[in-house]
Amino acid sequence: MTDPVDVLIIGAGASGAAVAWSLADTRMRILCLEQGDWIRPTDYPSNGRDWEARQFGDFATSPNRRARPADYPVNDANSPIKVLNFNAVGGSTILYTGHFPRLHPSDFKVRTLDGVADDWPIDYATLEPYFAGNDRMVGVSGLTGDPGFPPRHPQMPPLPLGRSGTAFAGAMNRLGWHWWPSDTALATTDYEGRAPCINLGHCTHGCAQGAKASADITYWPAALRAGVELRPNCRVREIATDAAGMATGAVYYDAEGTECFQPAHIVVLACNGVGTPRILLNSASGRFPDGLANSSGLVGRNLMFHPFAQAYGFAAEELDGYRGSPLSLWSKEFYETDPARGFLRGYTLQFLRGSGVVSEAVASTEEGRLPWGEDHHRIFRERLFNRRLRIAAVCEDLPEEHNRVTLDPVLKDAHGIPAPRIDYALSGNSIRMMEHGVARAAEILREAGATDIGTLTPTPNSGWHLLGTARMGTDPERSVVNEWGRSHDVRNLFIVDGSIFVTSGGVNPTSTIQALALYVADQMKQRLATLFD
Repeated sequence: MTDPVDVLIIGAGASGAAVAWSLADTRMRILCLEQGDWIRPTDYPSNGRDWEARQFGDFATSPNRRARPADYPVNDANSPIKVLNFNAVGGSTILYTGHFPRLHPSDFKVRTLDGVADDWPIDYATLEPYFAGNDRMVGVSGLTGDPGFPPRHPQMPPLPLGRSGTAFAGAMNRLGWHWWPSDTALATTDYEGRAPCINLGHCTHGCAQGAKASADITYWPAALRAGVELRPNCRVREIATDAAGMATGAVYYDAEGTECFQPAHIVVLACNGVGTPRILLNSASGRFPDGLANSSGLVGRNLMFHPFAQAYGFAAEELDGYRGSPLSLWSKEFYETDPARGFLRGYTLQFLRGSGVVSEAVASTEEGRLPWGEDHHRIFRERLFNRRLRIAAVCEDLPEEHNRVTLDPVLKDAHGIPAPRIDYALSGNSIRMMEHGVARAAEILREAGATDIGTLTPTPNSGWHLLGTARMGTDPERSVVNEWGRSHDVRNLFIVDGSIFVTSGGVNPTSTIQALALYVADQMKQRLATLFD
């Protein structure tokens, strides 16, 4: 019989790492089970000349394409946006861009402001100290004074704008629209033992330099030093409960494929907006016939992706191409609701650099810009390579119950656990928002001197942001966890990942996910004497 632990955390990504680190000062026995392994920096694609090819193989963003031993398949055939994730210590922060905005104050009050969705049971001010604490742990580069955002104080100077950023900034100035250097989780100076970014340019798929603040090199070393145990290559199948309806631990498969049971007094789920409902739904029992913590029927529902629309064009002169961070500036010009636009809520414009040689050749061929034959190399060299400019509109996705995660009746992972099935449709509001975003992006591109402009709405492989499927709230009939992350149904079960989002905002969510995890951990520590009351 395995000895019980005080706290069992499932998932070692952005939120699991943050909650483990925060809870460590309680001196409780804390164990984290992670279905992936540690990824050695020497294994990242950026160490070799085949880095672009590997982005379509063992470091692809789609688990269905990547199919590493730690991955599980996802049936997303019934969704125009495909699920992207990464299973390892550090989770999807291994492959994220390091773009690090926070939710805005208005994002917590959507019902009050716009009469749709629901207000969060907490507000921006509640999370502000946890945003700041997370910034210190992660190390954020940026520039103070952004008029489109509440005050914040990045630890390092912003990334250089580069040639493409300078072209975009000039266009925005001429249009009279807001822009600002992005907040990023990329070191621009030496920070806490991490070397600064050297603009290698292909580190999205793992930063061998260590400049990108993935959770395996920020929170986990500190958590391990504080006594947290991390057990990789352990795939959780279900959470067990007793006759009183309390969680007793988790059933999992170890690295050898042996079924094990880990007893625990507290269970914390940190598996993202697809992985968490998958485990909850697969933990059905006589007492919880519709899945664990699902008396509301909302586990798996209200999935939000952030529809990601793009416009792109080509500059007359060679620009940065793939060199440098993918993102160096943003615009909040169209973030808040304006009824004249014909949709509610808004989006962030992200200004993107170009792509590598192979990626550009593949895209230009598919788009019909790069012909075969004797002019192939000349046209690529003179018109396409290092000339692509891209602007993305990251659109707020409002919660809709029919957008959901369920268990697939046929598809299973390598251990026979049912795979998640995604059913998702774009709303009319999202479609109108994307159309508005790409129209404004095309306008900016033309002002920046780009030609041959094209659009993509939505970008199919853009389901990084997995939110809303175990939402937070004070009403047990309208939410899965309470205002401090505890399940309404199971008093010793907590959720800390993006599934507890009530609304999605129009920004990348990692900063907010980690701030929420730190907030939930702090609430647990403040209530230790009455945690299960």
